[in-house]
Amino acid sequence: MTQAFDPRQTQRSTAWLASAGLRPTRQRIALAELLVGDGENRHVTAESLHAASRAAGEAVSLATVYNTLRAFCEAGLMNEVVVDGSKSYFDTRTDDHPHYYWEDSHSLTDAPAEELSIASLPKVPEGMTVSRVDVVIRLRKA
Repeated sequence: MTQAFDPRQTQRSTAWLASAGLRPTRQRIALAELLVGDGENRHVTAESLHAASRAAGEAVSLATVYNTLRAFCEAGLMNEVVVDGSKSYFDTRTDDHPHYYWEDSHSLTDAPAEELSIASLPKVPEGMTVSRVDVVIRLRKA
């Protein structure tokens, strides 16, 4: 049985999809409600979003979750943050900001951007432009 969402969450999620020109399919709306329905930002993995969708009663495959997250990233609704080259997190906050990666819990959180200073970047190869700089600060217990 599918969990009933608050109509405001559905409205917020549908508007989020529409802002990027994405068609509001049932599965996209269900995943968007879990991601932005309450207005809060999220850092999720495909696996954690899949588990949350199943807990909410949505019959969506892990492959669909991956494909939907990629579509959200391509539409500019989310950013993918890769940790260790093997683990991807998807962030609903799309402005430039650094992250903490908590090695003990394998979680990703926002780090205070106002405390980060990048003095310079290497020269960009000809014909290229910087699209984004990802800063991931890895943390473990001292």
